[in-house]
Amino acid sequence: MSARIVALVVLFMLWLPSVQAVEQIRVAGSTTVLPIVAEAAKHYRKLHPGLRLTVSGGGSGVGVSSIDKGLVEIGMASRNLTPEEKQRLHDRVKRVALARDAVAVAVSKAVYEGGVTSLTLSQVAAIYRGKILNWKALGGPDARILVIDKEYSRGTRHVFARAVLGDERARAPGATIIAGSNNEMQAAIAGSDQAIGMLSNAWLNDAVRAVAVGEAGATVLPTLEHVADGRYPIQRELNILVPQNSDAAVDGFFDFLLSDEGQQIVQQLGYLPVRQGTSD
Repeated sequence: MSARIVALVVLFMLWLPSVQAVEQIRVAGSTTVLPIVAEAAKHYRKLHPGLRLTVSGGGSGVGVSSIDKGLVEIGMASRNLTPEEKQRLHDRVKRVALARDAVAVAVSKAVYEGGVTSLTLSQVAAIYRGKILNWKALGGPDARILVIDKEYSRGTRHVFARAVLGDERARAPGATIIAGSNNEMQAAIAGSDQAIGMLSNAWLNDAVRAVAVGEAGATVLPTLEHVADGRYPIQRELNILVPQNSDAAVDGFFDFLLSDEGQQIVQQLGYLPVRQGTSD
């Protein structure tokens, strides 16, 4: 009987490492960064079938707080860290740019085709402050402007508010709708014939058009070329947040995101790679 018990114990000890060897990488945060990481995860799982790799959204604020609390192995943020976040994370987490992106000033198709194809930054600011109420005042259709803001924790909102309103925490009293994810913003603009909102360039489509933006007489469209040459005024880095003491599994996926294959995924999804020479 004792020999049988010993044998069972030996078998259990041999089996236990295989259970413990299941590795997990949880990623959460920005819905702008999410398509890149989710697509990269599909490719990476094929190379590492034993890895449990999950990707979820929630916004940049969720990405920062989750990595801070140890709820995920990688956070995603489509903005820079605030001074408070830098102080809280201190030297525990590193921020690494994965891609670059333009935040488009997006309008409904009917507004664009009605004559509003460019706006100055001051005009956009006046719309969000509630000082310009009708598209007719901007050469467009005679229709009240439906102003769509984003949740304050969203990275897109931080970048847009800093560039347009002068402060990432600035209020937007002209807004009547507050959207969360890029999907929500895209759907809200597409579902109206008089809307304006803020949206990653990669999320534009026929129903959601980008207007040229800048100073009077020098407005430019939010193309990747204008992000690369610095001419487009509302742009940002798309970041991943990784613990300084991350394990080998996390480091492997991190390296994949910045590899040639990872950066090709960035380009295929409509963002600007941070590493050059990755396209065929």
